[in-house]
This record gives sequence, C-alpha cells and structure tokens, in this order.
Amino acid sequence: MKQEQYNFALIGAAGYIAPRHMKAIKDLNHNLIAALDPYDCVGIMDSYFPDADFFTEPERFDRHLDKLRRKNEGKQIQYVSICSPNYLHDAHIRLALRNNAYAICEKPIVLNPWNVDALQEIEKESGKKIYTILQLRHHPSIIQLKKMVDDGPKDKIYNVDLTYLTSRGKWYFISWKGDIEKSGGVATNIGVHFFDMLGWIFGKVVDLHVTQSKPNKVSGYLELERARVKWQLSLDVNDIPRQILEKGQRTYRSIKIEGKEIEFSGGFTDLHTVAYRNILEGKGFGLEDARNSIDIVHKIRNIKI
Repeated sequence: MKQEQYNFALIGAAGYIAPRHMKAIKDLNHNLIAALDPYDCVGIMDSYFPDADFFTEPERFDRHLDKLRRKNEGKQIQYVSICSPNYLHDAHIRLALRNNAYAICEKPIVLNPWNVDALQEIEKESGKKIYTILQLRHHPSIIQLKKMVDDGPKDKIYNVDLTYLTSRGKWYFISWKGDIEKSGGVATNIGVHFFDMLGWIFGKVVDLHVTQSKPNKVSGYLELERARVKWQLSLDVNDIPRQILEKGQRTYRSIKIEGKEIEFSGGFTDLHTVAYRNILEGKGFGLEDARNSIDIVHKIRNIKI
C-alpha cells in the first residue's frame, strides 16, 4: 500500500533547528510546499526542498496558505512546522490552525502555563492537534532510564545530578535568545527539554529552588515525586571542564543517577525524524505533555533570589 504524502509549511527556515525539521520531512518522504523567515539566508533549502515557495513576510505567507486551502488542487497544507523564536510560537501555532493545519512546534511550545490553556481552547475549536518536539523522550538511553525507574522499587527516591554546559559567543546575547522576554532565559531556552525529560521519568514537581540566576547561567534544586535533582545550566565557557575544552568540544552534558553516569552525549541526529514519524502516526506529544516543563521553567524564571 502506497504511503500517503503530506504537505508541510515551515516557519523559521533560517533558524538553527530548521534543517532538522526539513530533514525529517524529507526522510519520511513528504513535501515542503512553503517556508517563511524574515531573513533570506535560507540556502539550506536547496539541500532539501529547492522547489518550495519562500516568503519573508508573514502576511503574504498566511495569504499563500489560505489560497492553497481554498484552491483544492492537492497542495493544501496539512502540517505547519514551527521553528521560530520562542515568543512567537503561540502566534504561529494559531496561524497554522487558522489555515486548517496541524501544528508541529519546537520547544518550548509556549513561554507561560496560561498559554497552554488558551491553545487548548483553540485546539478544540479547530479540531486540529498541536504537537511539540520533546526529543529526549525518543533517545534510547533516556527510554532505558525510564524503564529502569518504572520497573524499580515504587517507593524509591532517586538522587540525580543534571549538568548542561554549552558555551555561546557574544552574538547570543545580542540575538532574541539573550532577551528573557523573547526566549524565556537560559532555563527555558536550553533547559526545557531536560526538565521535560526529568518530569517524564520521575513525576510531578514537589519543590523547586533556584540557587543562582544570571543571564548566562542558572542552577538550583528540583524535588520531583521520585527524585531529588541538583541541576546546573550554563552558557559560560569557563564552566566547561578543562578536559572537554582540550578535546575541542564546547558542550558538556551529564546526568548522574545515584552517582552513576547516564551516557547520552550521542544519538541526537535523527531524533526529529523519530518525533515526526510518531506525530504522523498519531502518537506525537501534545500540549498536556508539555505542561509540566513549561510550568517548571516559568517558576524558575520568576523566582526571586
């Protein structure tokens, strides 16, 4: 039986994460019909979908999607992939649903818990589902860790150390990522998928403390139903262990459970393709799945220390 091909549009084609979405669409043999980005440095599209229409203005992009929907010539958009800056996700999800398409949105799906509530209302009205990319839930090492916890003693509280250090240059703080109103800050921008993973494995939040909060680093203590977590997130190159820098690497990820390291430094390349496959099979993660991590990063952002 021939697989059905879906038509995609993509918002944020010039961004860092967009090629992973393009690759996932191409890997699964679907079509990218139209793309949007205010910046026109999108030569990467030639490697995936050179025939896709490209727009730099959201109004004309929205109009194009509306025309495709009304023409009924087999080019109606079924899915809109959203790779735009964090603070625009909410608006771009609404654009997708207005055009009778499902939304596939990068993390964080929104910046505030109440945005989840509002989008759930629109989801019901439109009949179209809003999906998000929670890629760590597809990582083999993380799946194995969840199984270990699920199969282990039900009353055990695990001690967890999470460290994610990924150095960024001066450009980061000039860009939207350095603006807490647009990115949500360090915990939201680089940490939300780790907090999602921890909540997925160890349950709901019992307690939360922030011990350090700066524009380029944040750390604290998170108590979940089945774990006590010490966590540290940093963009500062000076925080990266010397032996890592000597290897020419500028990123360090570490999760220790009861003092034992969980190896998950590799295996990230195809996680978006796995996520897309699940979404297209109706098994993707939605708004309610994302709620716990959005709530955590919102609290971290607003705690005064």
